[in-house]
Amino acid sequence: MSEVFATTGTIAAIATAVVPQQGSVGIVRVSGSQAMALAQILFHTPGRQVWESHRILYGYIRHPQTQQLVDEALLLIMKAPRSYTREDVVEFHCHGGIMAVQQVLQLCLENGARLAQPGEFTLRAFLNGRLDLTQAEGIADLVGAKSPQAAQTALAGLQGKLAHPIRQLRANCLDILAEIEARIDFEEDLTPLDDKLIISEIEKIAAEITRLLATKDKGELLRTGLKVAIVGRPNVGKSSLLNAWSQSDRAIVTDLPGTTRDVVESQLVVGGIPIQVLDTAGIRETTDQVEKIGVERSRRAANAADLVLLTIDASTGWTEGDREIYEQVQHRPLILVINKIDLLEEDESKTIQSQIVRLSEVEVPNLKSKIATAAAQNQGIDALETAILEIVKSGKVQAADMDLAINQRQAAALTQAKISLEQVQATIAQQLPLDFWTIDLRGAIQALGEITGEEVTESVLDKIFSKFCIGK
Repeated sequence: MSEVFATTGTIAAIATAVVPQQGSVGIVRVSGSQAMALAQILFHTPGRQVWESHRILYGYIRHPQTQQLVDEALLLIMKAPRSYTREDVVEFHCHGGIMAVQQVLQLCLENGARLAQPGEFTLRAFLNGRLDLTQAEGIADLVGAKSPQAAQTALAGLQGKLAHPIRQLRANCLDILAEIEARIDFEEDLTPLDDKLIISEIEKIAAEITRLLATKDKGELLRTGLKVAIVGRPNVGKSSLLNAWSQSDRAIVTDLPGTTRDVVESQLVVGGIPIQVLDTAGIRETTDQVEKIGVERSRRAANAADLVLLTIDASTGWTEGDREIYEQVQHRPLILVINKIDLLEEDESKTIQSQIVRLSEVEVPNLKSKIATAAAQNQGIDALETAILEIVKSGKVQAADMDLAINQRQAAALTQAKISLEQVQATIAQQLPLDFWTIDLRGAIQALGEITGEEVTESVLDKIFSKFCIGK
């Protein structure tokens, strides 16, 4: 068995993020049959406090041999099965920082516990029937959520909003399988199987699977976010755009071209979607070795981005330098940002706008939108965000149910289930014996079971829970 499956014994781990000299509370979590005994060895309570489940005790953590005081703390007791893992669980709520929690953890390890593997607390919750796999993955998504919408989607998974339709689909497949197998075993005693009804039921199941699969891209977007690169010639206002958008001074802004020498990042949330904004160095030919490195990094960032904001200077319009940059990023979705419009006279503005209209219609076929901004005056940011959301909605996540989003593992299993059901339909169309119908139907049932954990292998669990932090 892999290490992640080594779920015997009593485990302990630090369950909170620990920052040197910071934090008010640090928690050491212990789960297993010896959790209570270990707590009674280490924790000393003044007065007549009652050691019973779901109570918080006040006291002191002491070294069992030397009786040296380690920390003044609280002890939370949760006896099986009313705990996260459905085992006896105790938590030492210590003072924050490194030393207190590390000393308490070390005492736990010296007195019978072992260090938990990544995700082992949640793995035990799954193996003990406290959670299914979709809920376990929902916990991981909630911990790593980068936006309120991502957190809400993770909570939906944790509450079983994905597990319920998956279980219903699997139950429907099992009902169909039972009907088929009954005809195989008791053909003479039952009415003939209604082929059209079976095909109709399979089509309904396949349609629901297709609906769930449509949420995959939205799920990936919420989990990983959208990577947006601001590119353009030097001194077109890329850094000013980043600062105005993020409402900070992340990037240095001067009138000198070539100020930004490296990629500057800022994390934003737009319409519930986490966005990583990359302000890149101005792309141009240069003999400056440092600037040359920055330009190359800018090209790489643009080519790796989900969306490129090609920024130009409104006062100069479309230049040969802009065209050269466009040719390097034209394979990416583009928004043309016409910056510094506040510096234009009305006649100049009309000239630039007509030039951009011609540009967007003829010369830049991959252009998704064009936005006019005056970044230095904080103008045009709302329009830019609206344009980004429109691109998102018109593309990958248009049909997604915002309360539900599957991940890559779940999508792979659903795809396999759909393929198996299509094969069942082909088998029926070919009028093959009923035994052949059951083969691929069982494959669909198994694939659906893998999503919730009713059909699960050691390698699948190993892959899922190894991505968790140690204390979860």
